[in-house]
Amino acid sequence: MRIILLGPPGAGKGTQAQFISKEYDIPQISTGDMLRAAIKEGSELGKKAKDIMNAGGLVSDDLIINLVKERIAKPDCVNGCILDGFPRTIPQAQALADADVAIDHVIEISVPDDEIVSRLSGRRQHPGSGRVYHVDHNPPKVEGIDDVTGEALIQREDDQEATIRDRLSTYHEQTSALVGFYQDKAKEGDDAPNYDKFDGTQGIDDVKQQILSALKG
Repeated sequence: MRIILLGPPGAGKGTQAQFISKEYDIPQISTGDMLRAAIKEGSELGKKAKDIMNAGGLVSDDLIINLVKERIAKPDCVNGCILDGFPRTIPQAQALADADVAIDHVIEISVPDDEIVSRLSGRRQHPGSGRVYHVDHNPPKVEGIDDVTGEALIQREDDQEATIRDRLSTYHEQTSALVGFYQDKAKEGDDAPNYDKFDGTQGIDDVKQQILSALKG
């Protein structure tokens, strides 16, 4: 079963991907991890990607597609995989389809922008250990202080509201168009991927059960 997860940053895709991965014994594949692995292995595609990145260039969609095809041919993907963070744009999705990479299920986790901002901007981190708190959902015992070391917590730049709004704007400009693309694909017949949308404002376990139920259906 090959699955694509869609949704804005902070919607809970990573958490749900872990549940799906465990349930079906399939790997979660991100483009970043895939690029790093290919470069480390020294494959032909990895060498090409390394040269482009060392020169400060952007890795082309064609190269990414070929990396995806190379990655999903590995033994751990025999039962399928979860594509996390790819495709991000319509051209990437079309290139994936043109390369005959079959997708079985597309899952969208929908969360309103204001809820995303609340979730992410409330995070606080202890730089030394990486421990993460949330001012509302998982506060430290003393505001702004790490429970273990007593050291000050920080708000990462990625978690500041202006940065989050910028990331959401990019998502809506580029990736949200994929919703319509895959909804249309789902109407094309027996070989088309199934498409399901879930309310990501529900509890984590509720979303998990609904997704697993849809996948089994």
